[in-house]
Amino acid sequence: MKRILLALVLAAATTAWGQKVGQPAPDFTAPDTQGKPVKLSEYKGKYVVLEWVNPECPYVRRHYNSGNMPSLQKEFGAKDVVWLTVNSTNQSSSEFKTPQEMSKWMSEKGASPKATLIDKDSNVGKLYDARTTPHMYVIDPQGRLIYAGAIDDKRWATEAGTKSANNHVRAALGEAMTGKPVSVSATSPYGCTVKY
Repeated sequence: MKRILLALVLAAATTAWGQKVGQPAPDFTAPDTQGKPVKLSEYKGKYVVLEWVNPECPYVRRHYNSGNMPSLQKEFGAKDVVWLTVNSTNQSSSEFKTPQEMSKWMSEKGASPKATLIDKDSNVGKLYDARTTPHMYVIDPQGRLIYAGAIDDKRWATEAGTKSANNHVRAALGEAMTGKPVSVSATSPYGCTVKY
């Protein structure tokens, strides 16, 4: 009975939050903080993580100030995973950051994604139905979405408590990269709403 309930919850999650897990990840092109266009499909053949970010969000700040997000970026960057951080805060929002501001903030936090993308018209965020910052997606080398949702299972944690959370992104990549099915492929994202 518990397995059936879990399967129903996961099935609902794959359709309720963002893109459907198991489906091809929608392609997009967006500029990085240097103005260089980054096209998702150029990374086919590699694992890709999409991370939605907004420096004004306390949840995002917790994951960066605790070192959680930068350490994940470094850990999987070293394993040839392409990490793309996306800021979909619309340019009309008071929380919008210019490419220079975003680049400076990421540098100050010790972040090391492959690229930080400025989605100033919010097109990429809407394409993925990104709801929160952070909102995480993992894409496999075939271009299929294999995880969508929260970064971990501790919505209300302190910075110290964040380090003991079960990290869904690490788990999904760890399983997929060793040929195992992703046991938790969709969760409800938490954080601040994306400022569309």
